[in-house]
This record gives sequence, C-alpha cells and structure tokens, in this order.
Amino acid sequence: MKIILFIIPLLLFSCSVKHQGKKCPDYIKGKASFYGKKFHRKKTASGEIYNMYRYTAAHRYLPFGTVLLVKNLKNGKSVKVVINDRGPFIRGRVLDLSYTAAKKIDMLREGVVPIIAKVLRCGR
Repeated sequence: MKIILFIIPLLLFSCSVKHQGKKCPDYIKGKASFYGKKFHRKKTASGEIYNMYRYTAAHRYLPFGTVLLVKNLKNGKSVKVVINDRGPFIRGRVLDLSYTAAKKIDMLREGVVPIIAKVLRCGR
C-alpha cells in the first residue's frame, strides 16, 4: 500500500512536467478551434483573465508567453497570438484561439479549421 501511495503521486508529477524544459518546435500543424463568450473574464491556466477581444490562444504544452503566427490553411489568412492558456482537450486539435483571433482569420462560421502555426518566440 505504501508503494502505491508513493508511485501514484510520482506518476502524476511526471505527467505534469512532461514538456517542461522542452524547446519550442518551429511549427505546429493541425486543427484549431476557438472559444469566446462562455469563458470571457474567467481565469486562464496562466493566471491571466481571458479576454475574448485579445489575440491569445491555448495550447497543451507550449510555454506561456509563446508567440505564434497562425495561418488558416483554408483561406491563407494569418494572425499573431500569445499562448496564455492550456487546451484544447479535444482529440485532433492543437490550438484554441480567442474569439478575436478566430475572427481575424475568418474561422467563426466553420468553428474548426486546419492551421499551421510558426513559433515566432518561445515563452518563459
């Protein structure tokens, strides 16, 4: 029993630091979605308050403060965003964009679009 009580926290800790210290990739490719009014003015994983009118995004492991240039592969439109939250937690998606960032690349109607994102600056 003592071994189990030791192993479980160790496994949880190792999962939480899986990507710490990992250098940012040059590019991220996959599907992006967006989030808006439901989360407006709620606290993000970084501790910032989510503002749907700012150019921000959520990613599962990129460091907070990472700057990305996100391109909608359906129409070629791009937007620069800063990672300030964690997610998306839906299989196959790599980014959740703020409402305004999604609007800038014209993806509000579709909701989910294929993207490629170039890492301009790796965060803290």
